[in-house]
This record gives sequence, structure tokens and C-alpha cells, in this order.
Amino acid sequence: MNALRVMSVVGARPNFMKIGPFVRAIEVHNERASSRGRRPLEHYLVHTGQHYDRQMSKSFFGSLDIPEPDVNLSVGSGTHAEQVGRTMIAFEKVVSDWQPDWVVVVGDVNATCACSITAKKEHVNVAHIEAGLRSFDLTMPEEINRMVTDRLSDLLFTPDEIADQNLRDEGVPESRIKRVGNIMIDTLEQNLPAAKGIRIENILQGNLITPVGDRPTDFEDGEFVVLTLHRPSNVDDPDVLIPLVRFLVDELAGSFPLVWTLHPRTRKQLERFGLWDTVAPCDRIWLVEPLGYLEMLRLNLGARLLLTDSGGLQEECCITGTPCITLRENTERPITLRENGGVCSLAGNDVGRIEMILSEQVGLPRRQSRPPLWDGDTSQRIVEELSKL
Repeated sequence: MNALRVMSVVGARPNFMKIGPFVRAIEVHNERASSRGRRPLEHYLVHTGQHYDRQMSKSFFGSLDIPEPDVNLSVGSGTHAEQVGRTMIAFEKVVSDWQPDWVVVVGDVNATCACSITAKKEHVNVAHIEAGLRSFDLTMPEEINRMVTDRLSDLLFTPDEIADQNLRDEGVPESRIKRVGNIMIDTLEQNLPAAKGIRIENILQGNLITPVGDRPTDFEDGEFVVLTLHRPSNVDDPDVLIPLVRFLVDELAGSFPLVWTLHPRTRKQLERFGLWDTVAPCDRIWLVEPLGYLEMLRLNLGARLLLTDSGGLQEECCITGTPCITLRENTERPITLRENGGVCSLAGNDVGRIEMILSEQVGLPRRQSRPPLWDGDTSQRIVEELSKL
């Protein structure tokens, strides 16, 4: 039986966590394929290098046990149009040379959109992992990437029933919609034992941006709050960022030690708006460099509360049970919200609203919320569907 040629694509850090389980599921499938009468999968991994940093990529690929990509397109940073254009030019050559039967794209980064367009122009089938997510906010570049990719995809692998309905509402035939669960949870479950073994003190001491002095770093679980902040809507406007910083320094950090994993974009804007000298000297805020997956998962597991504008962390909080305040006006992952059974609350970036939700959330016990099929076996279900083709 001839192997099905499958080319998968990663472009940026959010994709790394999702492709690892898929690669491992293919390996397991191929070991059993002949005895089960199933078609083997020949796999080729493409890294577009959308946000390429050699050290960061090496760290993530190593810690998550992802094999080195077969090719790196080294697209680099730039405007959305520049990234999409360069990716399409480079990816077209790879598709033409390798001749895959299917191109599998993940998530909603520019590489996802660019590679799905290129594959279809080359008459190659496209499968989208994390299909059907919608924020209904066209000011978000990711929303446009999601819509374009889903419109072009031949198979749409969805994480939950809300995503299914979004696709139905857009006229997608039922035969193309395959609810498989959330592949991010595969990564979480596989890495949970390793993350639990990491000491909070080691994370802080190894990644602090500002000197710790005599401040403690040996926090116990439940003693600290974690913050991540990076979206342009939160950090690019001084009228938004200044009140947020004042709230963090004057109020939140006064109640709980605050561990803030600082995105490069956010640090740049803090310095640009003259806020660095407000945040850095605060002895109740522990500023740390961007962390690897395992270290960030450990902070999530230990946090009393997590404030974030990251969609992936919203999902992880549902499994770790960490109460979460989502610093966004909308989310493409509504299944994570409390009104839908999750653990997250939308707060946007209005300080008054954040304070109100904080007072409700901070005393809540940890409560796991696991939607159907968020069980760690999503990648196996995806490979099973592909092997039927």
C-alpha cells in the first residue's frame, strides 16, 4: 500500500506546541499500519521561520521532542503582506519539489494562511488543525487567517462543538468537518509530569530580567499571580497601557506577588512610553524573560490566578484549573469562558472591569473544565482520519 504523503507546516512559536503530538502520532501509526491494514503516512515537516529565532526554535523543538524540520524557509519578520508573500514564494517551490498528497496547517498565524493558499493553487489537498475558531473581529489579522484557511481546506479538524457550528453557519459541508478535540491538550498531557518536576524558584532565578536582590523566589503554589501581555490592542496605545501598568503596580502587585513574563513587544512599548522605570523597580513584580513551554506550564500550574491575552493559555487554564482573566474584548475560544463551562472571564483592558472580575475570581478554587475530546488523543484521531484517505 503506497504511503500518503503528508506535509505539515509550522511558522511561529504557537505552532510548535501543536505539531509535536501530530508527528509522534504519525510515528505510532506507521509502526502499526501494516498489521492493521492501514495506509502509512510519509511525513515532511516545513518550518517557515515566520518568527524565526535559532535559539528559541532549538529550545522549543528540543524540549517538546519535535524532530528537526526537513526544511526551513527562513521567512523572517516583516509586515503581514511581506510575510505572506515571502512564505508563498518559498513554499511553492517546496510543494512543487516534494509533491505531497496533503498539506496540514495549524492554528492561525500568517504561515497558516499563506501555505493553505499556495497548496490549493498547486492543487494539493489542505487539512486545517484548529478549524472553526472565530472571534468575529476582523481587526485581528489572525481572524482573517482563520477564515481564509477554513474556506480553502478540504478537511477541517475542529476542537469543540462551537467551532463545528461556526463552520456550519458559513456553509461548510458536514462531511468536511471532523471534530477531533484540542491538539494543545495532547502537548499539555504529554509534558505535565516534566513540568510538575520544575521548581518555581529555578524558573525565576534563571530568567529574571531585573535583579532579585533579597526578594523571595521560592514561592509555593497558590502564592503568586502570573501575567502575560503582548497583543497590540493592549500594549501599543499609551492610553491603554499606562492605566494597565498603574493598576498592576499600585493594586494587583500590592495584593499578590506578580510574575510577569515579558514579551519583547511589551518591553519595547514600556520603554517607549516611559513606563519601564515604573515597572522595573517595583519589588512586588518579578519580570522574567519569555519562557519555554515547560516553564510556562509550571507557572500556570502554580498560579493562584492568571491574567493573559493569549488564546493558548486560556485553553490550558481549563485543564490546569487555574482561574483566568482574559485581557481581551473577544475570544476565538469561547468554550474556555465561564458561561460555557470554562474557567476564563473576558475583561478587555478596562481597569475597572478587570478589578471587578479580579475580586470575583481571586478567591475561587481551582476547577478543571475539560470539554469533550480534550483528552490528549486528538493527534491520534487526526492521523486516523488522514490514513482513511
